[in-house]
Amino acid sequence: MTHLSRPLPRFGLRPGWLTAGILAALVTLPAQALEGDASAPIEVVADRLELDDRAGTAIYTGDVDIQQGSMQLTGERVEIQRNDAGEVSRATATGDRAYIEQKPAPDEPVVRGWGRTIIYHAAERRVELIDQAELHQGHDTFDGGYVEYYLDRRTVQARAEVEGSERQRVRMTLNPEQQ
Repeated sequence: MTHLSRPLPRFGLRPGWLTAGILAALVTLPAQALEGDASAPIEVVADRLELDDRAGTAIYTGDVDIQQGSMQLTGERVEIQRNDAGEVSRATATGDRAYIEQKPAPDEPVVRGWGRTIIYHAAERRVELIDQAELHQGHDTFDGGYVEYYLDRRTVQARAEVEGSERQRVRMTLNPEQQ
């Protein structure tokens, strides 16, 4: 499993760290990601990349697709922020239907999430799905205006209201375990 406790190098002239840092932060979705994910090749496809070393940001735009092992993050725009120690602190994907997925373990189904905005908070190991939010965890689904998933605790919180958008009632479908 990838850990974010070590600082990442500065942007400087080595933008390759950024892709590794992004996916190091995201590859842990959900907790206990597949062990091979951390060593899998990282592929980023976008129309444009803007790095700002002073601000600690990297912004990918234009049909962004980031993949590493079983992890995938897509959106029209993906912004990565790092803290003063150089660690990835937050990744934000936006678009009509931003998307994130990862297979937590070989014997578990892929966890998938959608929203107009997806925010991954690295230190808290928390994912926010905002506006037309939807989370699929096995055969169970959660959707509404806002869905929050805590990776380590494997807990979900959802609500109908989201700022700047019309009310989207919370819906949940829980399916019985298959024997």
